[in-house]
Amino acid sequence: MGDIDIANDTVSADVVAKFDLPAYLHSQQAIVASHLESALEPRYPERLFESMWYSLSSDGKRLRPILCLAGCSLSGGDPELAIPTACALEMLHVASLIHDDLPAMDDDDYRRGKPANHKVFGEGIALLAGDALLAYALEFILLNTRQVPAERLLRVMHTLINRVGISGLVGGQAVDIECEGREDIDLETVEFIHTRKTGSLIDAAMVTGATLAGADDDTIARLSRYARKVGVAFQIVDDVLDVIGTRQELGKTPNKDEKSRKATYPRLFGVDGSMQRARELVDSAKKEIAPFGQPAVPLLAMAEFVCTRTS
Repeated sequence: MGDIDIANDTVSADVVAKFDLPAYLHSQQAIVASHLESALEPRYPERLFESMWYSLSSDGKRLRPILCLAGCSLSGGDPELAIPTACALEMLHVASLIHDDLPAMDDDDYRRGKPANHKVFGEGIALLAGDALLAYALEFILLNTRQVPAERLLRVMHTLINRVGISGLVGGQAVDIECEGREDIDLETVEFIHTRKTGSLIDAAMVTGATLAGADDDTIARLSRYARKVGVAFQIVDDVLDVIGTRQELGKTPNKDEKSRKATYPRLFGVDGSMQRARELVDSAKKEIAPFGQPAVPLLAMAEFVCTRTS
């Protein structure tokens, strides 16, 4: 398990185009949702639990847990081994969204098509709900992962802690806040923010899935490069949609970035230039994993989806 032979030929674009991505995503989302339903049991204090579950149960793409399962499968592992980590990744992501919507951060009233957590439960409980999900995500992995060597599990925990902390998501968010309203924003700064604020958890999803399967270093490195490029492309498209989308399409308030003078690709390069960069990143990401052949098809299709999504 984990020793993958890279094929001599890559997957054709026609094979990827014929792959039923909506059906695949729907089936994987259902798997994740079913496990999330039993992952968080009601407990005291009830208000805090309700706040945690309100955001965790919201409709979302579940992209990070799906990538974790896909990374495990591509690496020759049983995706069942990765279910606890996949659920934890969604908890970590949701925690970041709860905090991101707070008035002290992006100050958004809507998320995933309904009122943001703090609009329903108040800022204090929302802040604590995000904190609780961050802690519980790691506890959930430790309590529920089975038949995985301790060394692999330790690597998974280290990866998640690293990608969430100052070297990852939190660090990217901090620079994002520092740059808000500034006029001297350059490409290096924007890439720093995007790579960490969005790319880090997507990278964590691929790396942890592969690690749980016992993948070799080359496989993990390829999946990590794929994930970081897809992650930045995802954020670029997200920023473009903020410019051209509606609240009904996005499930959140549009045009927030421009009003706050956020450090984004559209601010530097406009919509067309940003989409061109997203396309370049996606094409480069696909080249990283195409040599794996047929097992890479879901990941190739998901990369393509990044550039074509409308929400």
